[in-house]
Amino acid sequence: MNRTDLLQLIAHGENSRVEFKRDDVRPERLASELAALLNHEGGWLLLGVEDGGAVSGLTRPAERAEEWLMQLARDHIRPPVAPTWETVELDGGYLVGVVAAPANAPDKPYKSKQGSSWVTKIRVGTTTRDATREEEQRLYQQSGGLRYGLKPVLGTDVESLDARRIRDYLARVLGEADTPAQESEQWRRLLLNLELVTETSAGFLATVDGMLLFGRNNRRFVPQCGVRAVCYAGTDLAYATRADEEIKGALLPLGSLDGSLLETGLIERTLDFIRRNTEPSAHLQRGRRIDGSAYPDDVIRELVVNALVHRDYSITGTDVMLSIFSDRLEIQSPGTLPNSISVERLVAGSRYARNQTLVNVMRDYGYVDGRGMGIRLKVVPGMRAHNGTVPDFLEEQDRFTVRLWK
Repeated sequence: MNRTDLLQLIAHGENSRVEFKRDDVRPERLASELAALLNHEGGWLLLGVEDGGAVSGLTRPAERAEEWLMQLARDHIRPPVAPTWETVELDGGYLVGVVAAPANAPDKPYKSKQGSSWVTKIRVGTTTRDATREEEQRLYQQSGGLRYGLKPVLGTDVESLDARRIRDYLARVLGEADTPAQESEQWRRLLLNLELVTETSAGFLATVDGMLLFGRNNRRFVPQCGVRAVCYAGTDLAYATRADEEIKGALLPLGSLDGSLLETGLIERTLDFIRRNTEPSAHLQRGRRIDGSAYPDDVIRELVVNALVHRDYSITGTDVMLSIFSDRLEIQSPGTLPNSISVERLVAGSRYARNQTLVNVMRDYGYVDGRGMGIRLKVVPGMRAHNGTVPDFLEEQDRFTVRLWK
């Protein structure tokens, strides 16, 4: 970091990615700040800068300050880290130690030593605090250390899953002619192997993924499993709503062996809402009126499937949000992009799967293709061909939004 960049950081003050500290701070305190930055989006610890932004400089030689920091990062943070260290000299001969915490650190959650305990710290604005259990779970999930979808759902059992839908999946989709009797041990073992149930001290309980895919009354047990769909009369939230619906149910449809549809699933119900509440487009071609959909079906389908399959289900109390305006359509999915995936990499074709069981089953049904590059191969070129627009991809704190222009 050069002198100009450092002065700009100091001038802008502390924020969610910048923390000022004297270098005589207690090791436990500095470790908690560094761990919180690693658990957030990375950032900088500036040693030798007061809380108000005044530069006081390092109080010990730079080499000793570096050794102290590296020892602290090994002994007071789990897993141990080796942060980047450099010094920058400012006016008056003051040396500032710059500690860089990388974005997308791979081994979240990072814990700092607090007495005899190890505590997960997170950064909220300029404040560092203890993570809640749910926040800690999300950090594990971001690093691939926890598959939230495999968690048992309390209050459920094998009967909480719709056996009709599961048998339809096995017979019609996978082509398995013989399936075990529903009350048998073989049936429970089959569901266990499919990761639809898990075995606990309380018996076989449905997993989160099992309830999402095939659950009966899944809204009761996994309240964040639906879609909140709203259609507005104008271009912003201040306009009256034309339709407002809470769409719920199992993700997957129920079919018969002859291919007829008996019950729709959450994906198809969401697509139906969009079709009902978007006006068809029309243009003249050689003097003839040609009618078409407001948005390409394959683009809409890809985005709805992505939102439901890849959302962060550990974030409770919020559904996927579908908003239809007179000039655009927005799909907002709870959770940021997983570790190492940026918007640029997503558009370029990088693949990821936060909920692998959901992806596997959706691929069996044909909702997800084997390449996993729908944004690059379907959504972006589909909108360009449809009306010449480019979708907006917006990553914000705890949510990811895709916006299509009409």
